Amino acid sequence: MLVAGLGLSGARAQQSPTVVELFTSQGCSSCPPADVFLGELAQRDDIIALSYHIDYWDYIGWKDTFATPDTTARQRAYGRTLSQRYVYTPQMVISGRSHVVGSQRQAVLAAIDGLSVGSASELRLTATPEGGLKINIAPGQVSRPAIVWLVEYDRRHKVAIRRGENRGRTLDYHNVVRSLKRLGHWEGGATELETDIKASKANGRDGCVVIVQEAEGGPILGAVKLEFGG
Repeated sequence: MLVAGLGLSGARAQQSPTVVELFTSQGCSSCPPADVFLGELAQRDDIIALSYHIDYWDYIGWKDTFATPDTTARQRAYGRTLSQRYVYTPQMVISGRSHVVGSQRQAVLAAIDGLSVGSASELRLTATPEGGLKINIAPGQVSRPAIVWLVEYDRRHKVAIRRGENRGRTLDYHNVVRSLKRLGHWEGGATELETDIKASKANGRDGCVVIVQEAEGGPILGAVKLEFGG
């Protein structure tokens, strides 16, 4: 799939990036190496790296400050689609098509390099001066209706953990997902959707990602990232 991203400072076209989604928790002692690795992946132009904090480890002593029911629900949807017996952290899901333990660097890189994505449609974002965002999806082949997601994120956070398995540590997190919103559906025809990103920018978010994905928790057909600011 070809993705044309029209950002605040102009247009740029690129091959659709691989979406790497890390499911992590501030209360998980196995997660920090995966959190660091995601920060490295986020530097690559061919990858959109996102960190989703889950809430099912909150009971063991530390409530994750970024976890939401929506991010946990997204991981559980992947668990059903990918036929997992259980969900776990740290888990990296590669473009909705496979999953790997997030701290296993070579396995993750092999999964990224071995990904074969079929053709899909062109996805274009246009940020308007009034604070709106237009999403245009050109006609393409799709086997079943896809969901168009808006994912808002913060570029980086440093968190001091005071209790639980990571007590006493200060940890860095990258591209932390702060909200997840369904914008609409794509069924293969030319589609235009609109949303408002003024509130997201006012709340201090650093950017957003639009993801077109087979329902529910299926393969990602395309994605484009828009960074806010100068």
